[in-house]
Amino acid sequence: MRTKSLKTNKINVVTLGCSKNVYDSEVLMGQLKANGKEVAHEEEGNIVVINTCGFIDNAKEESVNTILDFVQKKEAGEVDKVFVTGCLSERYKPDLLKEIPNVDEYFGTSQLPSLLKALGADYKHELIGERVTTTPKNYAYLKIAEGCDRPCSFCAIPLMRGKHKSTPIEDLVTESEKLAAKGVKELILIAQDLTYYGLDLYKKRNLAELLESLVKVEGIEWIRLHYAFPTGFPMDVLDLMNKEPKICNYLDIPLQHISDSILKSMRRGTTQAKTTKLLQDFRTVVPGMTIRTTLIVGYPGETEEDFETLKQWVTDMRFERLGCFTYSHEENTHAYNLDDNVPEEVKQDRANQIMEIQSQISWELNQEKIGETFKCIIDRKEGNYFVGRTEFDSPDVDNEVLIDATKHYLKQGEYTNIKITQAEDFDLYGDPV
Repeated sequence: MRTKSLKTNKINVVTLGCSKNVYDSEVLMGQLKANGKEVAHEEEGNIVVINTCGFIDNAKEESVNTILDFVQKKEAGEVDKVFVTGCLSERYKPDLLKEIPNVDEYFGTSQLPSLLKALGADYKHELIGERVTTTPKNYAYLKIAEGCDRPCSFCAIPLMRGKHKSTPIEDLVTESEKLAAKGVKELILIAQDLTYYGLDLYKKRNLAELLESLVKVEGIEWIRLHYAFPTGFPMDVLDLMNKEPKICNYLDIPLQHISDSILKSMRRGTTQAKTTKLLQDFRTVVPGMTIRTTLIVGYPGETEEDFETLKQWVTDMRFERLGCFTYSHEENTHAYNLDDNVPEEVKQDRANQIMEIQSQISWELNQEKIGETFKCIIDRKEGNYFVGRTEFDSPDVDNEVLIDATKHYLKQGEYTNIKITQAEDFDLYGDPV
């Protein structure tokens, strides 16, 4: 008579939200693997860990729907256990316990040891930099700090992630060396606020010193900067960007708005004049630099005049990359005390208008690239195309370079020179040279 074999538990980690969540999931998976656990990312598994986002309404809705889906699977016997972690459960744990009680346990953003314990694993301090990367093998996110000290009126991140806390330079170098040993060639530096890096540990803004250490890591060819804050930007970073070929001439700096009255209400600590001068300084110090920004429309009290100011400014500044979001009224933020008085359809219409202006700018800037040759990294093959990026493009959010795979063979994760032959709003087409 056959005896029933012992069931092996496979832990499926599901990631929602931003690149910082991707990073956290990778650290969790690295810890689980080091504990001898079988782990998968967004595949099949009888134990599910959902790493949630709680930033704005759409993200919260996606997180709640994902939890409900897996709870349903648990009730149907398709999975055995469901654990929830991340920003949503940090922010709304009491509500979630009441509304969705059939989750085995909820954990906040700083409860990794407790989550591991619930999964039958121990937190290992010695595992600095050990992660199971979920991105294509050629790039990885490097989270250099957690939390945020900025007082922005619309933002719930400090509620979910706490105060700013920098990771020591030596730990980040160790982590980068381990990533490079696995074949990672591009580091994408992320934090809620890169420009604040080091103030807590070294009593000064220390992003430039961190970059000087990271460029020495063998095997890393590109270092990209995401999520800088405009107030108090450390200008020595630009000088380094200019002279150090490994640092991409690229900066993601969310500016949110430009009308002085809205900036003041948003508590951004800057003005239209200061912001415009900062961007001009960027372009003077690093000619040919790509600036990516994000904007919010429909903030409480945003008048037609405020919006026209923003539109004109977007037209004048000709950002290389730009995204636009509609304002989300978030409880326990400073702006929640204001009247959310811009109707949803007006918010959406304003976002569409901004993106229309940006599409035209992007198309015009891309036309100028035809005939030029760029060093590109090949991320993946999709259908009949190899998909690559220049140093001026971040994965998932920016332009892509498409190369006809029926005519050319390229290796994923390799750099190659591509001559641009054709350009659209957000896609470039080219051939290897």
